[in-house]
Amino acid sequence: MRKPLNLLTMFVVLFAAVIFLAWSYIRMEFAGSAHYTEQDTREYEFYTPDILKKMPRISSRYDFDFANITGPASHVYAIRYYDADDSGKIDLFLSSQGFQKQNGCHIDAVCWIGTDPQEIVTVSTLENPKAILVSIIYNF
Repeated sequence: MRKPLNLLTMFVVLFAAVIFLAWSYIRMEFAGSAHYTEQDTREYEFYTPDILKKMPRISSRYDFDFANITGPASHVYAIRYYDADDSGKIDLFLSSQGFQKQNGCHIDAVCWIGTDPQEIVTVSTLENPKAILVSIIYNF
């Protein structure tokens, strides 16, 4: 009788520990949005796609955003470079990664398309605050 109770107690404690340790990742998996910096290591590693991790840092001040958009289902990942207005290094990087600049865009930005038809990269110049916004949109 005592052995099954000990096993049950051990199982409950182990299950609670796993849930406790995984809770932040569970919360991130179901989040509708996030705003973070590269120093927020857990969020940076979880949300940031490789292309944004490799993107040249054209300003010393930048941050990241994630949005899970419903309707036509999309995930939008973005990096915002503050006090920047020249996207030349970003354009060169995107070209080197196989992206092609498009003639038109669905927003007031420059759109880039790569080999994945569900992935769109937009590069926008913002006025207030002065910034460059690079967004990766995954439609699924």
